[in-house]
Amino acid sequence: MSVLSEIGAFVAVATVLTVTPGLDTTLVLRSAASQGTRNAYATVFGISVGVLCWGLAAAVGASAILAASPTAYTVLCIAGAAYLIWLGIGMLRRARTRGRGAGVSEADAASSPRGELPIRSWSRGFFSNLLNPRFGLFYMAMLPQFIPEGAPHFLMGLLLALIHNAIDLIWFSLLILGVHFLGHWLDKPAVQRGLDCVAGVVVIAFGAKLIIPVLLP
Repeated sequence: MSVLSEIGAFVAVATVLTVTPGLDTTLVLRSAASQGTRNAYATVFGISVGVLCWGLAAAVGASAILAASPTAYTVLCIAGAAYLIWLGIGMLRRARTRGRGAGVSEADAASSPRGELPIRSWSRGFFSNLLNPRFGLFYMAMLPQFIPEGAPHFLMGLLLALIHNAIDLIWFSLLILGVHFLGHWLDKPAVQRGLDCVAGVVVIAFGAKLIIPVLLP
């Protein structure tokens, strides 16, 4: 198949992957609702860099290490699950203290209070992807299928990862725009607490989903 036809097929697959609700959607929506447009886009760009890293790793075959080494996969699963569970607990603690004038601890600060630095939102999106070995294995299995025979693997992998980033940017921009129109309602303390609770539970669930198969094979 030609390069253009492979790109077209990849766009279709990547679009379905992007619009399917998951961890990235949860993080972006919560950032948009709790911190505003700037931090929401910081989260998006963090996710994009994580996607780019896995895409390049898959293109050069580096992510094959995860498939070949159970130890490496297990260590990354534990690290990723621990990060997500810590992040989710921080969100739940933020929900408990929000609106009561309580002091914000370091863990609460990591759970996205209003006015946090965009770099925190960026790192949240970045590490949630980089520490997820399942995403890496998925990319390793998917990406080679869209690299035509004879095409340079690294350059083609970079192109496909950038295309995936562009799709992410378009989709998440639509979500952020929708949240912007609901801004007045989302600013209510009760709604903010509810968003923190829902996001915290979802993020912890993703962490548990990552670690349970490792602990109970």
